[in-house]
Amino acid sequence: MLDRIYKSLMVLALAITGLILLRDIVLPIAFAALLAVVLLPVSRRIELRTGRVFSIILTLLLVFVVMVLAGWFVIDQIADLVASLPDIEQRFYQFINQFSTTITEEFHVSIEEQTQLLKDGLKALGSSLTGLLMSTTYLAYFFIQVPIYIFLFLLYRDKLKEFVISLRPQTSMAWKKEVDGVIRGYISGLLIVVLIAGALNSIGLLLLGIEHAIFFGFLSGFLTVIPYVGITVGAALPAMFALLTKESAWYAVGVIGIHAFVQFLEGNFITPRITGSRISVNAMGAILALLLGGKILGIPGMILAVPTLGVVKILLLHTPGMRPFALVLGDEPPAVDPLPGAAPLRPEEDLDQSVGV
Repeated sequence: MLDRIYKSLMVLALAITGLILLRDIVLPIAFAALLAVVLLPVSRRIELRTGRVFSIILTLLLVFVVMVLAGWFVIDQIADLVASLPDIEQRFYQFINQFSTTITEEFHVSIEEQTQLLKDGLKALGSSLTGLLMSTTYLAYFFIQVPIYIFLFLLYRDKLKEFVISLRPQTSMAWKKEVDGVIRGYISGLLIVVLIAGALNSIGLLLLGIEHAIFFGFLSGFLTVIPYVGITVGAALPAMFALLTKESAWYAVGVIGIHAFVQFLEGNFITPRITGSRISVNAMGAILALLLGGKILGIPGMILAVPTLGVVKILLLHTPGMRPFALVLGDEPPAVDPLPGAAPLRPEEDLDQSVGV
């Protein structure tokens, strides 16, 4: 047992090192693998009437059309936002002047000191923009690579299956169906969460009278896929817009309050019921996965953390001697000891039932 644990830890350490060193290569492959599992049923349906290559191309074209329509909506909203920039610019200068005067009166910080602080901030912003430019270049590379990998995964899926079977010929492939269900359930659940959060944010912003409420609402909903960071950015943008377009700062406070309320609903009721139930991992495991994923692969790692944990849990369930670790990660109720005088429970059946196999 100790030898098995030692070897497993060594493999885990080597895997983490490889992920850190090869993250630029690993991330597109990982996202492509998840999306390939989601798109496989669509590709199979089309493949019944056409060849495999043509069905994969059609599937990718359908995804491209959906992305173009979503992009058209975003660009249309941004165009309306840019059209109102002259008024926003004037209000921005007024806000800066008022803010500077308040800082001078309340904290006795002179205009010269504020100017120096602003220069230092702009210098830091310049460094951030340089990093952003590099990130944008990688993003372009990412969106080119992912469709290619999806195509290859769908094209050579039979070869990949044979490869997995050849590694352990005596192992049942029952886990494959469970892995597919976890990934598809998580992605579909995540889309539902984004739509619900976006709708709730949009309704709240509309009630407050914030312009471009639908754009900001669904932008915030989409950013919820990025744990912790997404909700902060999603609330900061409309709050800043409210400060520049409304006469009272209470509108910005209202925007933050709406996002905090929606985040409370999303974190405690919406996501656990929609996404959590499809992954079946407990909160402790999910938090640790998010922290490790963020540490190893950054924000993309945080996005991949939860579905990866769900897949790992299933693989552990089907690996001899590793079931206890799967039980630690699961959120299923523990097996209950039989009452005095009751018939003894059969361990294997009850363990299988408790982990949902």
